[in-house]
Amino acid sequence: MSVLSDILVSDKHHSEAVSHSPKAYSNPYVTGVALGLVLLAAFVLVGRGLGASGAVSSAVATVVSSVAPEHAKANSFYSSYLGGGTFGLFKDWLVLEVLGVMVGGFLSGILAHRIKRTVEKGPRISVRNRLFFAFIGGGLMGFGAKLARGCTSGQALTGGALLNLGSWAFMMMVFAGAYATAYFVRRLWI
Repeated sequence: MSVLSDILVSDKHHSEAVSHSPKAYSNPYVTGVALGLVLLAAFVLVGRGLGASGAVSSAVATVVSSVAPEHAKANSFYSSYLGGGTFGLFKDWLVLEVLGVMVGGFLSGILAHRIKRTVEKGPRISVRNRLFFAFIGGGLMGFGAKLARGCTSGQALTGGALLNLGSWAFMMMVFAGAYATAYFVRRLWI
């Protein structure tokens, strides 16, 4: 009887160890098709495509409006996101979408056992430098998103699906820039 209980306890610990190891990443082709279906559902159900940078603009406009309402009304950038008081932060489609992405990403990480405190980096870069370059890259992407009138999500997914020539040109330049830059930063990752 003792041998049987040892096997059951050992098997239980083994299954717990296996169940807590990270699950494999999804197939990128299946994920791509699923993302296309999400984009289609967004057009059908909400009448708008996907994007993210507009949510940040809405949040900034709301904060400025709460701190300096007269300035926000007088500024055409802020007032376009406030809609004369008819819009609200949680009435904006992109804000709700980004919140859903954050919650969904967190739940996905929990279900795949991938939630852990770490910084993804290559072996030849320190955590401090990795975070520095991530901050610089994020800032450049945010600046570029305002210049391009949309982030890569909005331009590539929504604009590309609508066959917008500017969106296709934008994505060609994103890939060209990434390939041109990769040569200079490759040693940070390999």
